[in-house]
Amino acid sequence: MRIIHFTILLLSLISFRLTAEEADSTRYPSIHVDGTLKNKYEYATETGNSRFSVRNSRIGVKGIINSFASYRAQLELSDNGDFKVLDLSGTLSPAEGLSFTLGQTGIPLFNSYITTPATMMFANRAFIGKYFISTRDLGMLAKYDFRVGSLPVKLEGGLFNGNAINDPVWKKNLSYGGRIELGGMQGARVTAKMYNYPKDDTKQFFIYGADFRYATPNWKVETEVMKRESKTDFFSDLLSYYIQSAYNLPVKARFFDEMIPALRWDAIDENFDMEGFDVNRLTAGLGFGFKRSGYSSILRFDYEWYIVDNNMTIFAENPEMDSNKLTVELLITF
Repeated sequence: MRIIHFTILLLSLISFRLTAEEADSTRYPSIHVDGTLKNKYEYATETGNSRFSVRNSRIGVKGIINSFASYRAQLELSDNGDFKVLDLSGTLSPAEGLSFTLGQTGIPLFNSYITTPATMMFANRAFIGKYFISTRDLGMLAKYDFRVGSLPVKLEGGLFNGNAINDPVWKKNLSYGGRIELGGMQGARVTAKMYNYPKDDTKQFFIYGADFRYATPNWKVETEVMKRESKTDFFSDLLSYYIQSAYNLPVKARFFDEMIPALRWDAIDENFDMEGFDVNRLTAGLGFGFKRSGYSSILRFDYEWYIVDNNMTIFAENPEMDSNKLTVELLITF
């Protein structure tokens, strides 16, 4: 029955998309359908095991209701086989540059380009985007965009349940966090952020970090450092950073429009023994992409080299987690 419901939902959203241009022509109300399909093949060199997976299959709708209200809804049809509701929120914009979002939405901590499948530079997320905390929660997020001279500035602050997604619990101590961003997505940009996460008596974290990004139309470099301090003895502190870069090389070929070589170094540590990070990883990738009106696709080949100085509990689920890996990924977005 769930498959049937998913199929009906998918066909309904596609029909909405066909009328989006007509709705947009009147501006209010508007609807836009978007989606992501991320299929992978992985081979772990140390164990000789391999697997196919549908890592993500997201579909969502967003739009503008009137001059001061908008909405966002997004579903994950298969996150490694699990169905999840991701975004369910409404936004009010009472003044220019100012907005308030209520519902289930992203917390003001992570950069979308290391957590969102459609914008990630590699098949697998950086350690920061995977192991620190959930990227969404139920709550309220306020944003204020303005300019100081020619410098774009964005302030974000939020109050959340602090129990991750799809769980509206009653609590005395809510989570809260904020971020300040200077600069835009082109040229130089720097952000600083913090997040307090008192989930329960055993899991209480304070997370803070900063990042720097520089981008041109065809090239970008990004680096970030983040620390998670545990306020209880049940979890270890975590420290992680990454630096990654990619270049979009336009080409004229039958099946793709651009080649995208990319390189990333990231590391994570929980021992803090002054002897370096517990686990380091080098990822080299080459993508072949094409874009059409409203659609894009990337066929990506990544290879990951792991340098393990100390075994970490976050990699204990299976021996493939910190094994050198070859990944072939097909990413389709619309």
